[in-house]
Amino acid sequence: QVQLVESGGGLVQAGGSLSLSCVASGRTVSSYGMGWFRQAPGKEREFVSAISGGGIVTSYTDSVKGRFTISRDNAKNTVYLQMNSLKAEDTAVYYCAAAPYDYGPVAKYDYWGQGTQVTVSS
Repeated sequence: QVQLVESGGGLVQAGGSLSLSCVASGRTVSSYGMGWFRQAPGKEREFVSAISGGGIVTSYTDSVKGRFTISRDNAKNTVYLQMNSLKAEDTAVYYCAAAPYDYGPVAKYDYWGQGTQVTVSS
């Protein structure tokens, strides 16, 4: 089993930055595809970004391209999401997820964190 714990959320003004972290425990996730998703109030959960096991390949939803950067430190079993130029529409609960056998927006993510709230005031 893999446990994922996100941190780094909070309240920030529009145009500001936040850095989210997701620490995995239980087993190493160095070969897993890792993803970030978000869910805003009244909306379905949506894909934000993903990174391959080796960290070579990344993907982003169009609305965050150029503003968000995903990265990972396999030595620390940790994935990060650096969020810059935040907008009010980025307000959501952000979830980290792990896909043992795949990578990307439609991978089978078997493990999920509890989420961290990001609120962007306009």
